[in-house]
This record gives sequence, structure tokens and C-alpha cells, in this order.
Amino acid sequence: MSVHLFGIRHHGPGCARSLAQALQALQPDCILIEGPPEADELIAFAADPAIKPPVALLVYVPATPQRAVFYPFAEFSPEWQAMRYATANGVPVRFCDLPQTHRLAEEEVAGVAPAETGEDEDKDEGADQDDAAQAPPDTGTGTGTGTGTGTDTDALHQDPLHWLAHAAGFSDTDTWWEHLVEQRTDSLDLFAAIAEMMTTVRTDIAAPPDLREQQREAWMRNAIRLAEKQGHQRIAVVCGAYHVPALASMPSAKSDNDLLKGLPKGVPKVKLAATWTPWSYGRLAFRSGYGAGVSAPGWYHHMWNHPAQASLYWLTDVAILLRKHDLDASSASIIEAVRLADTLAAMRERPRPGLSELQEAVRAVFCYDSDAPLRLIHDALLINDRLGEVPEGVPTLPLSQDVQTQQKRLRLPVKADHSQLELDLRQPAHLEKSVLLHRLALLGVEWGRAERVTGKSGTFHEWWRLAWEPEFAIRLIEANVWGGTLEAAATGKAVSQANEALTLPELTALIEQVLLADLPRAVDLLMRRIQEVGALTPDVGFMLAALPPLAGVLRYGSVRGTDTSAIGQVVDGLVTRACIALPFGVLGMADEPAAVLVKQLIAADRAIRLIQDEALLEAWFDALDQVAGNELSHPLISGRCARILSEQGHWDQERTARALALRCSHASAPLASGNWLEGFLQGSAALLLHNDSLWTLVNTWINGLDAESFVELLPLLRRTFGAFEAPERRQLSERAGSAGGAVSIAAPGGNLDEARARLVLPVLGMILGGSAVTSASTTEAHHGA
Repeated sequence: MSVHLFGIRHHGPGCARSLAQALQALQPDCILIEGPPEADELIAFAADPAIKPPVALLVYVPATPQRAVFYPFAEFSPEWQAMRYATANGVPVRFCDLPQTHRLAEEEVAGVAPAETGEDEDKDEGADQDDAAQAPPDTGTGTGTGTGTGTDTDALHQDPLHWLAHAAGFSDTDTWWEHLVEQRTDSLDLFAAIAEMMTTVRTDIAAPPDLREQQREAWMRNAIRLAEKQGHQRIAVVCGAYHVPALASMPSAKSDNDLLKGLPKGVPKVKLAATWTPWSYGRLAFRSGYGAGVSAPGWYHHMWNHPAQASLYWLTDVAILLRKHDLDASSASIIEAVRLADTLAAMRERPRPGLSELQEAVRAVFCYDSDAPLRLIHDALLINDRLGEVPEGVPTLPLSQDVQTQQKRLRLPVKADHSQLELDLRQPAHLEKSVLLHRLALLGVEWGRAERVTGKSGTFHEWWRLAWEPEFAIRLIEANVWGGTLEAAATGKAVSQANEALTLPELTALIEQVLLADLPRAVDLLMRRIQEVGALTPDVGFMLAALPPLAGVLRYGSVRGTDTSAIGQVVDGLVTRACIALPFGVLGMADEPAAVLVKQLIAADRAIRLIQDEALLEAWFDALDQVAGNELSHPLISGRCARILSEQGHWDQERTARALALRCSHASAPLASGNWLEGFLQGSAALLLHNDSLWTLVNTWINGLDAESFVELLPLLRRTFGAFEAPERRQLSERAGSAGGAVSIAAPGGNLDEARARLVLPVLGMILGGSAVTSASTTEAHHGA
């Protein structure tokens, strides 16, 4: 009877290759793998050719699916190769780590909120959950680079592998581990060397493990004892390298059982569930926050599939990628880069090029010492965000099955990288795809994000940007409480949100989502809620904010064949009530709520005009006229109302000029005039550019301000004019420059240094977007002198 310990890095191609060779040589009759015992029954799926890594085991609490943990595997993960070997050869295999039942129970007892991504609390997603999760090669031996503010001894305890890498002549642990282990093509004494190294680390260098790690190792030793008791003669144990010394020296069973006393017995009355879910190389990367991650899973993919020619294959991918982006990359450049990488490796006395040599060769040959192509290469090739696949036979919940069925039927492949989807809603298949994406978004699964694209018009077009995230698996599990199909779950979620919503904007935004997701059973309830809440809403801002989504549905509902008659009645009532409330709601308003209301007013104006109902438009313009004509209305809102009335032809030029002259007269407070002018001009300078009378009034008012008032209004004026587009500012500058000479304003005490004042003019010209020395610029310079 013998126990063979194989200490590995959780995602290392060299470890995986050496382990596969070692298992073939050993021919074990039992394999124990560091992992969650709750997922033992899922190991059999590793033999299914339809499952394609990267994939992850997902262990979760069915009642609260957000309390979950992932155990990811790539094809080059040693644990995955052990599972493949066991299932292919009929060898008994099971996971031997501390069950997640105890860990999740500890979270519940402690009241710890689960991570939003569903990852385990120790930040390493079930791979090697110790305090060393941040060490790049995740062998469980440190938490950082050892460059903190503590003593050298403290740094050594925190990251002993970094110290070993430095002693071997490497600048970082990742490069050292890659050259020492991952580039190997045979298992010759590898695991014995790892065991010896980790024994030295744990005995002489690293800090003692905490209680959690001691309990995990005690559980693993008990698993080994059980395998021995069952009569297995050749037991292979695949675990993180850090644990090898602790499993090699077996204490008494009693001492291990004492360590395990006091563990929570499990989440009360709840049995954990487990399934396989697709994973991505991006989530295997260390930069994603995954403690057991690697820096370049895309590079490791080549090291696994083409160990002897990984450099050539990867550099060829670099050339292909650069060509796709219209950058120079010839076959000769590939040859030159390969030779340069080999030469660098030889100069550094390394057996073959590693990632650092390849990156230096790429920078010198392909990038002309520019960082921009390197960033592209990093995301596309070093990370290489491919997504795994899971067969249909994997046990899962009804909602997930329904989503997978629809994705397959509509030919929408699940991919981790971003892809574009253009839909023409006049085609039934495209309309179904749109409905699927909107229903998923309603459940919080934002697989597709709608984009605004210029160049095409019409309400029949939609553009989406698709990217599948592994966390969506948890969100679909959570959404099962609403229903077993996508339509039922989306309807249940919408009904719940409708009952919880307390304001009109919440409800009208939800009705837009519901109609886009084609959920007719939720529409009736939402309409009743909108009418109930609308009848009790006194806030004019809420009324205005509720109109844009309803108007969009009312105007474009025909695209999806939606019955909008009930929505039309709600819109009529809301517009009528808003028109009654608006003239009184803006009286004596403070500046901050006025700034919010003016945005709601602009959006509501567009919405009402979109509806194209003459009766509603007439009532709306009458309400705006009352606001604009009342001196007690907040000047910002009053100015915007005047702008709308002028643009829509409800006021003629004479009426507009009269309102401007009244509001910007010296009888009005300067700050009130400035606010009115901001509301009137906000968003476009067209009125000033094409209306001589308005230009003259504004120009005269600004020039007539005294120095104190000008300084007070300057920030407001700068905000108003600075919001114009650059071409508009340039035209204003040119018009001011062509209006005549500079306006002469006496400086205090009669001493104006014109030479100093003129020094300001070029700067003002740049700010205004024009090259002319303008009278307006001269005026501002004189005021600031």
C-alpha cells in the first residue's frame, strides 16, 4: 500500500503534462483530487467529449444561489487531466478537500454577505484557499511580492517563493515558476523536487498556516486514511504544492479529528447543489481577481497544445492579430521575432523562450517600441478570452435549460469575447432574438447591451454588443424562483418589481422593459399600478420623468405589434395633469431642484412632440407659455420654456425678443438674468447666431454689466457658452470680431494698462474657438484687468 503525492500549480501546463505522464506510469487504483466533495458525481462528465474547458464546478445553496463558489479548470489544469485519466481508465476518483457545506455554513453563522460574483470568500474560487492566494504561481506560499513596509523576515514569510525566485536570478515568481516547472515536457523527478522545495519552505521560511488551512489538511489526511481503509494499494493525491509536506507526514487520526471538531455541521436544512458551467480564460487570469490565476492563460494554452513550438504558434497569432487591425506583420517578421526570442533565452541561460522573451521580441520587431499594439496583444492573445462549453446532459435547473434551448434554436452562440449583433425587427427570427435579450436583461443577465449607432434610421433596427460572463450562471439559478421558463421568470420578476415600485418613473421605465420583452401577462398589472400611482403623484417632476418611456412605447409600439391603446389613455392623463401642475410647481423653486426639473422638462417636451397629438401639444405649449410669462417662475425653467416656444414657432421673433429684453434688463437681478439666459441658450447657439435682435440684446446686456456683477456672473456665463459645440463657439467669436472695434471700459482709478490687457486676448481666442481678436474678448479682458 502506497500514497503518492503530486504537488501542482492549479493551472500549469507543465504540471498537467508531468502529472498525466506520472499517472500513466503509476497506474493508480484510486485518485484523490483537491476539490469540493459535493461535486463528486459530476466528475464523470469529464469523460464527455462535448464538455470543452475552460469550465468550472459551481457549488451553491439552492435557496440562496448567490452563496456559491466556483472551482475553475482549463485543459491545462492538472486536476482536469487527473479527472480525464480516471474516467478514461475506470479508476475510482473523488474530491478530498474540506466540504463547502462547512465553509458556507461558517459564512451564514458569521453573517458574512456573499460575494456578488459568487466566488468563495477567500478570493481564490476554491482552487487553493490559503492566505497565499495572491502569489502568482498559487502554490500557497505567500500573499504578495514581499516588498511591503515590514522587515526582510516578514517579507520572506509572506512570499518565500519570491525569495527563491530572486535567489535563482529571476525578477518575479511567475517567470521563475514557468521556466522551472511549466516549460517541462517530462515528469522526471518534478514532483519529488516540488515536495522537497515546499518542505523547506514550510519548515524554514513560510509563516505557519492558519486554522482554516490546518482543518483543510486534516480533512485531506482523513480522506487518504479512508482510501487506505477501503483497500486501495496505489493512491494518487493531486493537491496544491503547499499542502504536500502536511500530507506526507501523517499525525494521529485523533489529532486530526480534534482539529475538525467545532466545524459547522452544514447550512441548516439545506443541501448544497453543484453543476458544471462554462468558464473563460479571462476569469482564469490573475488580473480578474482570481487568487489562483495565471498571468497569461492564452500563452499557457499554446504551451499545452504545442509544447515544442509554442513560441512559433504564439508569434504567428500575433502577426494574424496585427494584420486584422491593419498593422504591418510579415512572415519575415515572425521569423525574426522567433530568432530574437531564442537568442534572448540563450543569453539568459534559459532552455527556451518564455513570455518575457516573447514580449520583448514582439515589442522590438512588430511594435516599433510602441505600447499600443502591446495592449491589443495582451487582451487578445495573452488572455485570449475563450469560453468553454458544457453538454446538455449536465444537471441544471429548468430556467437554465430553457435559456440554452432558445440560444441554440435562435443560433446565438455563447461567447466570452465581444461580438456585434444587428437586428431587423421586421424579420420574425430577429424579433425573437431581441425578445430573448430583453427578457434576460430584465432578469439581470445582461448578455447583450443595446448600442446607439449612427448611419441608419428607423425603429426596426437594433444593435447589440454581446459578451457572456460566467456569473450569468448564478443569476439564472437565482431567477428560478420566478419561474421555470424564461418568459415565466421574466414575467414574475416584472410583476414583483411593479408591486414594489413607488414612483411613476420606476413604473414607466418598467413598462417599457416589459413591452420590449413581450410579456403580455405583466402589462395589465403594470397599467393598473401606473394609474394608481399617477393619480396620487403630486410631484410634477415625477410626471415629466414618466413621459419619455411611455411616449417611446406609444410611438414605436407598432414595430413589435404591441396594443398601445391602454398606454395612450395613461399618456393623455399624465400630460393633462403635468400641464396643470407645471405652472404652479415652478414657483419659488430653489436652484438645485430647478436644475433637475429643467432636464426632465426637456425630455418631456421631446416625448410629447414625438406623440404628435395636436390636442396634447396645444395644452403643453399653453402650460409652457404660463411658466415663461410668470416672473415668479424660476428663471432657469422660464428661460427653457421660452426657448421651446420660440423654436416650435409658438412665439414669433418679436415676442421672443421682448421676453429676452425683459429678463435681461438692468431692472432684473444679474443672477436671475444669467439663469434665464442659461435656460434659454442651453444646448445650442443657433438662436444667437441667426437672430440679429437677440444677438444685439445679449451683447448689449453683457457689455452693460458693472464689474462686480460681471465677476459674479462669469462662472455661469462660462458654463453656458462653454457647453456649445466648438464650431458654434468659433462662429460666435467670428461674429463678435466682425461687430466692430473693442468696447472701451474704464478701469478703476482710470489706469488701464492696454498692453497687459492685450496679452490675454490670444488665450481668450483659444477658449472661444476662434483666431480673431474679438470685442467680446476685449470686454472680458477689461473686466478682469
